[in-house]
Formats: sequence, C-alpha cells, structure tokens
Amino acid sequence: MVTSMSPVNLTSRISTMFHTAVHKDHNKDKGNGGEIQWCFSQVKGTIEDEVTEADIISCVEFNSDGELLATGDKGGRVVIFQRDKIEDGMLHTKVNIPGCNRGEYNVYSTFQSHEPEFDYLKSLEIEEKINKIRWLKRTNRNHFLLSTNDKTVKLWKVAERDKKPEGYNLKDENGLMRDPTSITSLRVPNFAPMELMVEASPKRVFSNAHTYHINSISVNSDQETYLSADDLRINLWNLEITDQSFNIVDIKPANMEELTEVITAAEFHPKECNMFVYSSSKGSIRLCDMRQQALCDQHAKCKLFEEPEDPTNRSFFSEIISSISDVKFSHNGRYMITRDYLSVKVWDLHMENKPVETYQVHEYLRSKLCSLYENDCIFDKFECSWSGDDRHVMTGSYNNFFRMFDRDHKKDYTLEACRENMKPRTVLKPRKVCTGGKRKKDEISVDCLDFNKKILHTAWHPAENIIAIAATNNLYIFHSKD
Repeated sequence: MVTSMSPVNLTSRISTMFHTAVHKDHNKDKGNGGEIQWCFSQVKGTIEDEVTEADIISCVEFNSDGELLATGDKGGRVVIFQRDKIEDGMLHTKVNIPGCNRGEYNVYSTFQSHEPEFDYLKSLEIEEKINKIRWLKRTNRNHFLLSTNDKTVKLWKVAERDKKPEGYNLKDENGLMRDPTSITSLRVPNFAPMELMVEASPKRVFSNAHTYHINSISVNSDQETYLSADDLRINLWNLEITDQSFNIVDIKPANMEELTEVITAAEFHPKECNMFVYSSSKGSIRLCDMRQQALCDQHAKCKLFEEPEDPTNRSFFSEIISSISDVKFSHNGRYMITRDYLSVKVWDLHMENKPVETYQVHEYLRSKLCSLYENDCIFDKFECSWSGDDRHVMTGSYNNFFRMFDRDHKKDYTLEACRENMKPRTVLKPRKVCTGGKRKKDEISVDCLDFNKKILHTAWHPAENIIAIAATNNLYIFHSKD
C-alpha cells in the first residue's frame, strides 16, 4: 500500500537524512585522521589513442548548487552535465539529498559556444578555445552562464522545454487550419507532455573591448556586473549592456619596451561587490577597492600581496616559475589561494607581507626546470580550487596526478586520474614520486613522469566532497567514501 507524505514530513525526512549524512562524514573524518578517502565515480570522454586538439578540455566549472557541471574545450564547445537525482524508495520519487555523494553526472546539453575567427586588421587568427566558464546564480527555472575565448564573452541561456501547447482554436486535431467561420465555440489551450528538450541560446555578446587575450572572467556578487581581464587591462561590464564597458585596470606602459609584467588572473570577492583581486607574472597580487578610485591601477591605492624571493633559490627561471597562474577567494571571503609553477599559497587578506600557508606541489621538478623550459612545460598554467568548507585545497600536476592539501591537519597527498581502476566506489590509493635513492614498489621515479599528461583544470563541488578533474579529453569525477 502506497501512502502519501505531507510536505512537512517530506522536509523533515530530507533534513534527517542530511544531518545523518553530515554526522557520518564527521565521524568518518575523525576516525581517519581527517583525511578524505576519494572513490572513483565516473569518467567521461573517449579512450582513443589519437586525441584531437579540439577535444582537449580547457575549463571546468560547477554551478552555485553543484547540480550542473560545465566543461569547455579547445574546439569551442560547451558540455553541461546534470547530476542524476536519487531514487527514494519510501517517497517513490527522485530527490536531491544534501550531503549525499551518490548520483552521477550525465550530459544535459551540448552547444557550440565560439567559432574560429580572423581579425583582418591585424592579420590575426582568433581561436575558438573556451578559456573560462562562469555560472550566474539561478533566479528562475533557467540557467545562465558566461563563456569566453580570447576576445569575445558570451552570455548563454540554458532552458528546458518538456511541454507543448495543444488545442489551438484555428487548428483541428490533425494540425490543419480550420475555417474561422466554422468555429462556433472556443477551446481552452492545454499543454501536453513531450520529450525533454534543453536549448542553449546566446542572450548577449560582449566583444571589441580587448586588444589582448582574455584570461579571466568573474561574476560579481551583485549578479549585475562582471569583469573580464586580458594581459594588460581589466574591464567592468553590466550584464545588460553589450556596447560599453568601464576600464578599471590598465597597466599598459606608454612605451611597450618598458613592459615588465602582465595580468595573469582576476576575480571578484565573493561577498564584497566593490572588491576584486588580480595577479601578475611577477608573482604579486593586488587587492583593489572600486570605491577608492575609478582606475584601480595605482599601486599605492591597492593592497599588495607579495613574498620576497629566497636568494638561495634564485636562478634564470625564477621569474617564470613565480608567475601566478590562478587566484581564487575562499568561500568565506577571508583568504585567497594563488598557484605558481611549483607551489600553492594561502593568503590572509589582512596580512600582505607573506602567505599564511605554503604547499609544495611538485618541488622535485626544480632540478628539471631546464628541460621543462625546453619543452615549454614550464609555461603551463595550473588552476587551483577550494573545497566547499575552505578546509582543503586542490590543484593539478603532471602524469595525471593531482594534489590535495588538508589545511586543518597539515596533510597532503597525491592522487592519480586514470582509467585503470574504473570500478565505481574504488578507493584511490595515494601515489608517491621517488626523487632519489632506491625506488619503492609503489613509487614512480621522477624521471618516468609523463609531462604530456597534465591536470591543469579542476573543480570542487560548492557544498559536497565531489571533484571534477580534466585530464586531456577526459573528465574524471570522484567522491568521498560514504
């Protein structure tokens, strides 16, 4: 016998399941010394040896509630994955249960965001590669996201259609037009179910505002404006206006021969709509307040975060490896993380002179910088991610390795995204790199690392321990052990 459940009881049941899941996760972390045990969930992408350049994933981004996951690739395509809802036997329906890591992501929508272009004035080819994707917070049944290549930002609307109108007064049951004179009574139109259709349509196109390559876009917490940054300038846009933007940072010198640094990344503060941060190729980070001045490139008015270089590590490659490839604010807005070539640093916004935490990602590569320079790997731009509770930091490395740093327990471990252990719920075993001496059985020699396999793009679910890892043309999804 199937019994109905009131909305109050339904809410109570979901709340109980949520607190039970959180309690289990808390006890699990305590019993395991705080270390998260990661399990394989699924992998998207082909296993062909011949991977085309267009299929390589170039960005990964969860939306604000983590129910959607978007990827962009070098071919200009955007693929959106939706999390499957969980079947509840008692409720006889599918529901989302916070704190429960089950549920796979499957393709929801695929569309071509950018096409290759050619700038005839500069005789320059503009790639279709998607550099960044940023979601807007959902305010109605539709989803909105921003995507950008080197020159143009687009606002996309992703909408569902699962019903079609039927019963038009001027059409008969076969869809043929009726003679208006034969209509003696009006019929009320009704909506009939149809196969679900997901349509992505461009709502705005923001172009002709950047001379150099766009490396960052970031939506403001007011959900009305966003910024776009290239090598020398940062522009502020209103989401409703496409034909004008405000230049808020301009570091282009009068004489380009005097250029000493470029902008590498920029992001709005998650809570303070007047504040944003941008990083440079010289390893510095500047926190700016738009209330102080219209043009935020006067360094005296910005907070400068910079760590003096250790003279013992000074080399020909120092400036290259100190260049910051990514900067991200913590969810609570108190900290930010930066990624340079060899390390991840955590900065307190109230302390500019040095980072509060520094994590070595692959320090063992310092002795190989010369060969990495020759094969251009030293210019790879690794991204970094915060966990939803800001207690963990994640970033990528080579050989399809990615690194996890536990800020509370000061632990770190290396994991690998590979297809060898593809059984669902298989616990990932930490990997170790042998840097000298006799190599142990479970270690890999630093000389055997594959530098063609690199994890540049990662994303962490905003509320749960679910991570997405982009490895060439494959998207790996892992979740914490139940």
